[in-house]
Amino acid sequence: MGEIVTISNQKGGVGKTTTTINLAASLVRSRQRVLLVDLDPQGNATVGSGVDRGAFEVGTYDLLVGDIVITEGILSTEPGFDLMPADGDLAGALVELVEMPARERILSDALLECRHLYDYILIDCPPSLSLLTLNALVAADAVLIPMQCEYYALEGVTALLETISKVREGLNPGIRLMGVVRTMFDGRNTLSNEVSDQLREYFGEQLFRTIIPRNIRLAEAPSFGKPVIDYDQQCVGAQAYLALAGEFLSREESR
Repeated sequence: MGEIVTISNQKGGVGKTTTTINLAASLVRSRQRVLLVDLDPQGNATVGSGVDRGAFEVGTYDLLVGDIVITEGILSTEPGFDLMPADGDLAGALVELVEMPARERILSDALLECRHLYDYILIDCPPSLSLLTLNALVAADAVLIPMQCEYYALEGVTALLETISKVREGLNPGIRLMGVVRTMFDGRNTLSNEVSDQLREYFGEQLFRTIIPRNIRLAEAPSFGKPVIDYDQQCVGAQAYLALAGEFLSREESR
């Protein structure tokens, strides 16, 4: 039975989608069967996986508010993981879900149809604490939080941690914080190092040792519809995500 990992941060621009795509591709390199579920109406995880917006007939919008099973919409991608794609139509689900019964469990129920086919299901959330994010948290076994080492980084994640706690109390008692990943890190920047130290003190063992650096090749890869390990495997960004996947799997094995 595959483990469902929701990758979330209510703050945008912290490398959330980049982490989802590149972690998925790196896990595939370690012979893991991976499904990426794009739950962000921007559809950046879809495009960054090499699938054009509008190049598919069924996406996460149809999964949440339509009458389909998830296997009808799953696509194979060039990087080797499977993808449940999204586009702007998904924004409409926010309105339609409000009127639906058990609206926070729709994604969780839908994933039951395919969970046995994968080792890991990674969910890329929108940068907000919306009903879409709530669905992802209710479905999740674990939450991975990418965080940029900048001012207010800890304050920005407080609301998400509170939401996870509330979800654990009521809707999903088994959800856990897998860990926090430092992203877009610039070791030459004094503030980045100070915030990194704060995160280490605050999260302790829940902070991944692997740090994702700022890297031009990493920033370029999405415009080519590729994970960075397929765009330039030798760059520091690619090596960092391969290391993150290794640490991810090591943590899972020792759990």
